[in-house]
Amino acid sequence: MSSAGRLADSGLDIYQDGNIIRGRKVCIPDLFVGLEDLDEIPDEEGLGVDATRVPLVAEIVSPGKEAHRWDHIRKRRWYAQAGIPVYVVIDDFDDEGTGTVFSAPDPEKGTYATKTTVGYGTSVVIPDGPAKGLTIGEELTRA
Repeated sequence: MSSAGRLADSGLDIYQDGNIIRGRKVCIPDLFVGLEDLDEIPDEEGLGVDATRVPLVAEIVSPGKEAHRWDHIRKRRWYAQAGIPVYVVIDDFDDEGTGTVFSAPDPEKGTYATKTTVGYGTSVVIPDGPAKGLTIGEELTRA
């Protein structure tokens, strides 16, 4: 698992390609936010990071219907069932490109109560959860 950058003075870091563990299932997001010291939040078997300790995951959608279905439906359900507070999807292939922030998960239903979608070139602010107030700047979604 590699660090992609620190979130200033938060005790949190951004990671790439790490295993997020929920029960006996694993998901590997493109990015996730976790404690700077991941040794403090391992899963019971040491195979990755316990999903209950991950405040935010992000996926960048790859081309194709299957990738779209995977990131927009299957992973969204998986992350909501895991109780991950915020799920971000960056999608180059949705119209002119969109950034979507899902928040307020309902683990029993496998859904998120809140969805905010913006077109590329527009900033979006995480509305709630541990990453509340974090801005995904227009630089990340500029066409």
